[in-house]
Amino acid sequence: MTLISRRVVTPGGIRPAAVHVQAGRIRSITPPEEAPSTAVDWGDAVLLPGLIDAHTHINEPGRANWEGFETATLAAAAGGFTTLVDMPLNSSPVTVTAAALEAKRDAAEGKLAVDVGLYGGLIPGSEDHLGELIHAGVFGIKAFLVDSGLSEFPPSGLRELRRAMAVLGDAGLPLLAHAEWPRHRAMPAGFNNRAYENYLNSRPPEWELDAILLLIDLCREFACPLHIVHLANAEALAVIQAAQLEGLPVTVETCPHYLYFSAETIPDGDPRYKCAPPIRKLRHRQGLWNGLRSGLIQWVATDHSPCPPEMKQLQSGNLMTAWGGIPGLQTALPAVWTRWKEQGGSVSDLARWFSEAPAAFLGLSGRKGRIAEGLDADLVVFNPEACHKWTDDDLLYRHRLSPFTGESLYGQVQATYHRGSLVWQAGDREPRQRMGQIITRPKGKSQEGS
Repeated sequence: MTLISRRVVTPGGIRPAAVHVQAGRIRSITPPEEAPSTAVDWGDAVLLPGLIDAHTHINEPGRANWEGFETATLAAAAGGFTTLVDMPLNSSPVTVTAAALEAKRDAAEGKLAVDVGLYGGLIPGSEDHLGELIHAGVFGIKAFLVDSGLSEFPPSGLRELRRAMAVLGDAGLPLLAHAEWPRHRAMPAGFNNRAYENYLNSRPPEWELDAILLLIDLCREFACPLHIVHLANAEALAVIQAAQLEGLPVTVETCPHYLYFSAETIPDGDPRYKCAPPIRKLRHRQGLWNGLRSGLIQWVATDHSPCPPEMKQLQSGNLMTAWGGIPGLQTALPAVWTRWKEQGGSVSDLARWFSEAPAAFLGLSGRKGRIAEGLDADLVVFNPEACHKWTDDDLLYRHRLSPFTGESLYGQVQATYHRGSLVWQAGDREPRQRMGQIITRPKGKSQEGS
């Protein structure tokens, strides 16, 4: 099979090219005139490497009624993602043992439209299971420093973090941290639980900064790769930069909702926008863009975290008790592109933020993340000029619930190829095939490029 485009995003730049595929891999990249007559010509559409979401919540087994492998990987393909890495919550059992990891792999059998890797988890009492998770091929270990919202996944304290980072440092495997270190805040009498400003103030930026300072100290002590997930507080970038300049193995991601929305425009009583850490003020959004532009923030991850509508409490609008999570697999690419386009950015940056950088973090650069000879033929056909107003009918998640409904976003995924096979094309409500695989961390690989 051969695909042609006038705009192929390669490591050497954007150029007209024919991408020749054989046995699921990119055999060669040639000038378009060398393509066979049977080639699929996508014209001026941009050909991107398959996107990699290094932070997804699929929730199966145990909570497939929230989201499962079938719907999550369908939505992923529709959003241009060809590889996902699933967090150890909110499935049941949570993935803190090798047995739970195996149950998750069994639950995924025959359901995957794209490739899926898995993280393990750290909770109090699970430290002795880290070795078995590492041996089983997880891509990292996730910990919370604050209540996760699930009783099965309580936060880790200093004792657990120190024990875990000693083990992970020896293995060269990252600790992925939900970096909020809570301070007590009493809610005043008559507290308005529908006011977004009140929810925002209930999880202040200092929570993130305090957690990141603590984690950097532990990173220094144990030489453990540290990854800060879903950064919302741009003020923390200064200490992250200092750590990186010191040579510490610290990486950081942010999310499309932090790059697109800002607190000033979020309506009261609409829990669709609720996530943790919260979407902060415009100055934080601008600071996160500066961090992404400069390379302090290495990539964008969705933190796709859906739930049943009743858990979002749309009727009451109670922002303090509604589930905090935003589904983002379908809207991530157009949301980020819309804001980046406003700043005069290039689509080539999308390939770095959504493909190349997360592939390096996961140790997958030899297989994924670029349009290059020998790599998996995971490819996305993307029209950056198309503008579309999103509706609930566009959503392929298990539950049609998103703060991006009603937003007009630039950029439309026209088709997604997984290992050289067309898995999804615009208008499809089901994947064309479910040949995705559970993938594991390459043996002997620690973080690349960190």
